[in-house]
Amino acid sequence: MNVTLKTGIATIAIVTGMAAPAHADAIKIAVNEWTGQNLSAYIAGAVLQEMGQEVEYVTAGAVPQFAAIADGSLHFQPETWTNNVGEIYPKAVDAGDITVVGELGLRPLEGWFYPPYMEEQCPGLPSYEALYDCAQAFAAADTFPNGRLITYPADWGTRSNDQVAALGLPFQPVAGGSEGAMLAEMKSAIATEQPMLMMFWQPHWIHAEIALNVVEWDSSSPDCLAGVDQSRGNACGFAQASVQKIVSKDFADTWPEAYAFVESYELSNDVQNALIQRVDQDGLSVEEAVAEWMRDNEATWRGWTS
Repeated sequence: MNVTLKTGIATIAIVTGMAAPAHADAIKIAVNEWTGQNLSAYIAGAVLQEMGQEVEYVTAGAVPQFAAIADGSLHFQPETWTNNVGEIYPKAVDAGDITVVGELGLRPLEGWFYPPYMEEQCPGLPSYEALYDCAQAFAAADTFPNGRLITYPADWGTRSNDQVAALGLPFQPVAGGSEGAMLAEMKSAIATEQPMLMMFWQPHWIHAEIALNVVEWDSSSPDCLAGVDQSRGNACGFAQASVQKIVSKDFADTWPEAYAFVESYELSNDVQNALIQRVDQDGLSVEEAVAEWMRDNEATWRGWTS
């Protein structure tokens, strides 16, 4: 997946405090750094346009976007992963400045993924306990003797770094430059059976192409994850997100028909994975993939507008 969008329609602006060219009545939809979210955003926008609404797409960082939605300069984010939202999001929701409309329908899994051949080099995997004894099997020249852990891009949050620090794991987190860079490194490592441990997620088309296993923790129960300080022997791993649709606080009053659509809008892992593959593997632009899906699934999207 390349996070440089192949887009040719819509007004694009970076949420950095700069004024974006805008129409007062346009619904501004947040566009983030990964293809799946781009597809969620552009499908929503295409349906809204079919309903007669004016739409603008605004590029926005996964965490900075929430301040813009809370102050009304952005209006709609169809794919909010709740375990990567920073501090602003829950406060804005509690204050009523952001409205959670419901879940999109995706069922995610996030964690530390590795290729199956690493289990020969690191006996004890998939348990995280094995990582204490075989960090050097994951080492690179710039991290030795510590293992190398590829994490999300820096502006996606620090959860992997926090996990390494909390558990005292002998690993050095290295931020991926982008989703596309992470995938390129993943494929390169696996092609030559080099060591690789990477924070990644599902749904994603890569899991249909490459076999990946995921590190297992002591517990993933809500009780363990609910504010418990993690330590060796009590490692909860990562809270698994729900994927929420959110809007600005005045959205329902300003665009009641659009709000009703947002309530009905849903996507499954299977639908999104197939669309991601059309973009990232087959070379379609996001708009082309969305137009194809809209053409082939009219009964589905019209059902969201009735």
